[in-house]
Amino acid sequence: MTDKAHRPRIALLFGGRSSEHAVSCVTAVGVMGAIDSEKYDVVPIGISKEGRWVLPGEEAKHWKIEAGKLPEVDSRAQAVTLSPSSTGTELLTSEPGQIPQLLGEVDMVFPLLHGPFGEDGTIQGLLELADIRYVGAGVLASAVGMDKEFMKIIFASAGLTVHPYQVIRERDWQHDRAEALRRVEALGWPVFVKPARAGSSMGISKVNGPQELEAAIELARQHDPKVLIEAAVLGREIECAVLEARDGSLPRTSFPGEIATSGEHDFYDFQAKYVEDSGTELNCPADLPEHITEQIRAAAARAFEAIGAEGLSRVDFFYTPDGEIVINEINTMPGFTPHSMYPQMWAASGLSYQELVEELIQLALQRKIGLR
Repeated sequence: MTDKAHRPRIALLFGGRSSEHAVSCVTAVGVMGAIDSEKYDVVPIGISKEGRWVLPGEEAKHWKIEAGKLPEVDSRAQAVTLSPSSTGTELLTSEPGQIPQLLGEVDMVFPLLHGPFGEDGTIQGLLELADIRYVGAGVLASAVGMDKEFMKIIFASAGLTVHPYQVIRERDWQHDRAEALRRVEALGWPVFVKPARAGSSMGISKVNGPQELEAAIELARQHDPKVLIEAAVLGREIECAVLEARDGSLPRTSFPGEIATSGEHDFYDFQAKYVEDSGTELNCPADLPEHITEQIRAAAARAFEAIGAEGLSRVDFFYTPDGEIVINEINTMPGFTPHSMYPQMWAASGLSYQELVEELIQLALQRKIGLR
């Protein structure tokens, strides 16, 4: 048993200001339950939708996503800050009119944040400035992995196949809307309209014709002023989990998995991903020819390295009827509940949820501080 006086202290960050706040909260519940409390001292830190860092109450241990009911960090809870010191990074309570109370030093951070202001390099930059180790991708990889436009540019430059797309920025929509719509129509129908920097299928619409397009773009703009529109790809949705190697060798990849949704879901939307009993399941290993399985695993590792990812990523593909492998996107902090696709793929590949959490913690504790 580890000496409790010398257990590494891990700060779990969750919640956040993005539309994926609830997903992050539920992810934290799963990870808190998987970390070995005899080996590590875990301090959960919630970030409210307003950006306030707080110590959550006991109710956080029971959060889950239900239809019509989403968990949320209570901004009224006791505030907390991470503060650099001469010996490391300290965790302090912080309330107006009160003397800050030292909760102890933090050895690493597990940022379980999804979407903007958490998965996009912003928190990663803060942690880099504080010289504190953390789980997952660094500043650049996080930013690229969040922005679907630049992600696709890098994937294409790495020789990966991406499907046709258009980007509509704020100035395009405000000053030349007709031209923006014309560019999208040139993709053909149907198309998928997405916020360029959001995840968990937030704000995504499948558009079957021009009469639906403007409303879909406005929906996506509620999440991000930059919108990405992709030509639909006829094919099976295949995912592959990637895990950094401890010895600096090529990243590890899981068996590919395939998403199977019930007929009520037109595509793999938020309900299908996160609401229990939604009729969604993962088939892993996916029923694919062996050579296609190996090509997908190789492409997933290439995507991981192309953006300079660290720790973990989930890479999503389409496998078309004519045998083409088209990369859809990379997620540098995928959903991480025990029932999420990333841990499920590793479980099917021989690495349990608890072992996966431990591996990510060890990778973070061993990583260098500063430029890598």
